[in-house]
Amino acid sequence: MIRFAKHYFEGIVGIEIYPIISLLLFFTVFVTMLVIVSKIPKKDVKNHSKMPLDS
Repeated sequence: MIRFAKHYFEGIVGIEIYPIISLLLFFTVFVTMLVIVSKIPKKDVKNHSKMPLDS
């Protein structure tokens, strides 16, 4: 199955850009989430962590 897919994709012109785009997209989302999480105040994190036990 992989041989068939490899042979099929070798014939497509411009296919080599898609792995680069997907890597950049993953990296951008990962770094964005790290920045967002690091900006959350510690007070809010403690309050959210206690929410399931507050009932």
